[in-house]
Amino acid sequence: MLRFALRRMALLVPTLFGLTVLLFFWVRILPGDPARSLLGQRATPEGIAKVNERYGFDQPIWKQYFLYVKALAGGDFGSSIKLHEPVLDAFVNKLPATIEISVAALLFAILLGIPLGYYAGRHIGGWLDTTIVSGSLLGVTIPVFFLALLLKYVFALQLHLLPTQGRQDARMTTDHPTGFYTLDGLLTGNFSAFTDACAHLVLPGLALGTIPLAIIVRITRASVAEVVHEDYVRTAEAKGLLRGTVNRRHIMRNALLPVVTTIGLQLGLLFAGATLTETVFAIDGVGQYLFNAIGVRDYPVLQGFILFIALMYSLINLLVDLSYGLIDPRVRVS
Repeated sequence: MLRFALRRMALLVPTLFGLTVLLFFWVRILPGDPARSLLGQRATPEGIAKVNERYGFDQPIWKQYFLYVKALAGGDFGSSIKLHEPVLDAFVNKLPATIEISVAALLFAILLGIPLGYYAGRHIGGWLDTTIVSGSLLGVTIPVFFLALLLKYVFALQLHLLPTQGRQDARMTTDHPTGFYTLDGLLTGNFSAFTDACAHLVLPGLALGTIPLAIIVRITRASVAEVVHEDYVRTAEAKGLLRGTVNRRHIMRNALLPVVTTIGLQLGLLFAGATLTETVFAIDGVGQYLFNAIGVRDYPVLQGFILFIALMYSLINLLVDLSYGLIDPRVRVS
């Protein structure tokens, strides 16, 4: 298992190198000019030339890429053209908000999706299966931004049950040593801050988690429906084992491998796709910051943030692959 993990970590190097090539040239073929975006109405040929010279945009493209890779090798991801702050610092500051939303969405999808998929898989063709599958299709078809606005209108503006925006009540004063508001509330012993931070995650988590929920339901349903007809399940039932034992040891454990794969992929997609949710709920996270950087063609931010997200996505997939051995010993042996 350790050898497998080390081999996968070694493969990250050429993967990330290839990604730097694609990223560097992709952001530069986007329409627009960072110098004009930075100067706005004050843009003049002289001013544009000075900005391009300051950030090295006037140099040959191959030299710009060489300097970019050289800086990356030294741990320098550059500074934002618009805000003049290091990209690494901005990412570290914005990441906790996006992680909290993504984890909340994934927990909602897992805790609801796996049981629903299991019951649908055990009752193929029944009314329960039809209802669950229809609901999952509805969850996929509703756009995230529309669902976010709908949830916000019903539960926040009409029923006044949940907050409308942000990560915490502006009137609440508390320390944030880690940047994760829920964790900070527990670490500082401020349980009011903890519950308030959790309340602010409910609506974004529901809006962002509907698509992963629908996908997890369908994958779990298909996997369970396939496993229940295996010989070892019928043998376990014929031996008179308790239904809970059969479900836990023989059905769910063997049906979880494709589900775990789906969960890992969805977590990576949630990190990359939280922009709309953060915009609707005014949450200052990675997605919102990246969206603003696209508007002003902030090359260092685009390159750095996408590279960070790709690295996180790769590490999540590695953890998913390692979890196979814990779920199914046959994978660990192979």
